[in-house]
Amino acid sequence: MQNAVVSRSEWLKVRKDFLAKEKSLTRQKDALNKERLSLPWVKVDKEYVFEGPQGNRTLADLFGSKDQLLIYHFMFGPEWEQGCQSCSMAADTMNANLVHLNARDIAFAAVSRAPLAKIEPFRKRMGWSFPWYSASTNEFNYDFGVSFTADQMAGKGYYNFGTGEHPSEEAPGVSAFYRNDAGEVFHTYSSYARGAEGLLAVYTLIDVTPKGRDEDALSYPMAWVRHHDRYEKPVEHSCCGGN
Repeated sequence: MQNAVVSRSEWLKVRKDFLAKEKSLTRQKDALNKERLSLPWVKVDKEYVFEGPQGNRTLADLFGSKDQLLIYHFMFGPEWEQGCQSCSMAADTMNANLVHLNARDIAFAAVSRAPLAKIEPFRKRMGWSFPWYSASTNEFNYDFGVSFTADQMAGKGYYNFGTGEHPSEEAPGVSAFYRNDAGEVFHTYSSYARGAEGLLAVYTLIDVTPKGRDEDALSYPMAWVRHHDRYEKPVEHSCCGGN
């Protein structure tokens, strides 16, 4: 693999032309983000109760002292032995950003249908500190479009607001909520599929490398992803050349 090799002045001209396109995309994204803030909300009247390390918690409880709540719909089915690898890659970034989210009046939690007895050992294995709750006894995942019945999977277009399908009974996504002074909770936004790709922050770095994502030859785009403790570790060498 090698692209055209040009002089620095030629490279700069092409790069500046491409920069104009990048700036245009950035302005479009800014406008879209501003428009998102004006979307209508839906009051959450159903009483969802989640199982957590400190006992049962309602959706309103997950806010803690914050007015805003982000929930990551982490793919971890009741029968699975561990959480999804791709969701885990996203969680690595989200865990690191927990302190920054809290500083902006935003609580964060992950929710899965797996029982807490499976979630907690996996969370500890991965070294994450964010709150993670089980929705194994409620309909939260089904209501928010990230878990599917056999009938739904047999049909067409059951994922991402009915625009697509997903090869598993569990799917990823992120949902945002607001709690007002009266304690009422509102669902303000959800994003699925590539709409939530920004959570995979490592792609921001990969996308600017010479090979980019380099996934075309894989069985599916993220087939290379592993849990961060399951990548092949390089052989360690002594700095002094010893054995």
